[in-house]
Amino acid sequence: MKEPLRYNEAFPTGTTVRVADRAFLENFIAMWKYHHKLQPDQLAYADRVARVRGAAMYHGGDFVYTLDGIPGLWLEHRLRSV
Repeated sequence: MKEPLRYNEAFPTGTTVRVADRAFLENFIAMWKYHHKLQPDQLAYADRVARVRGAAMYHGGDFVYTLDGIPGLWLEHRLRSV
């Protein structure tokens, strides 16, 4: 019997991350056509450091994060290691 696939988020709960810079986020808004699109008000949080409150996997396999003190949902692509 085959072992099931294991998916591991890049940023487990409690990890400190930095939101991508504003230029990256603006480009992401222009280019990203899938789920959990970045909202314009989220641009205000560019370069902010926060702790991961939780992570969940979107149906398509992408991880979506919530951050302490920063509203909205954040895809892994929009976060950086600190």
